[in-house]
Amino acid sequence: MKPQTKQPVYNIPVEATLDVIGGKWKTLILCHLTYGSKRTSELKKLMPGITQKMLTQQLRELEEDRVIIRTVYNQVPPKVVYELSEIGKSLEAIIDLMCDWGEKYIGGEWQQDQPQ
Repeated sequence: MKPQTKQPVYNIPVEATLDVIGGKWKTLILCHLTYGSKRTSELKKLMPGITQKMLTQQLRELEEDRVIIRTVYNQVPPKVVYELSEIGKSLEAIIDLMCDWGEKYIGGEWQQDQPQ
């Protein structure tokens, strides 16, 4: 049996959000899963800069936080598929907004403020 861990105390709600989806890789994983379920190897191909160890760690943390669901199929070779849980699906709007913002930022929509 897994030992009980203390529920973290957050000063403001955004801390909880960042605790669950923060970091370089978790949001990318979630973004890819908004397009449908994926196997580990598919996620790895979509994110060539991530190591297998880091991908596994991030997937486990997202699963522990109940943001994704891991389904293991009893077959040879073994098949494991990840998909968004209901909690994960509730993050889709946030992820979409982050993608929109990123497109604008990359496109230079916001220029540096010019002194007046």
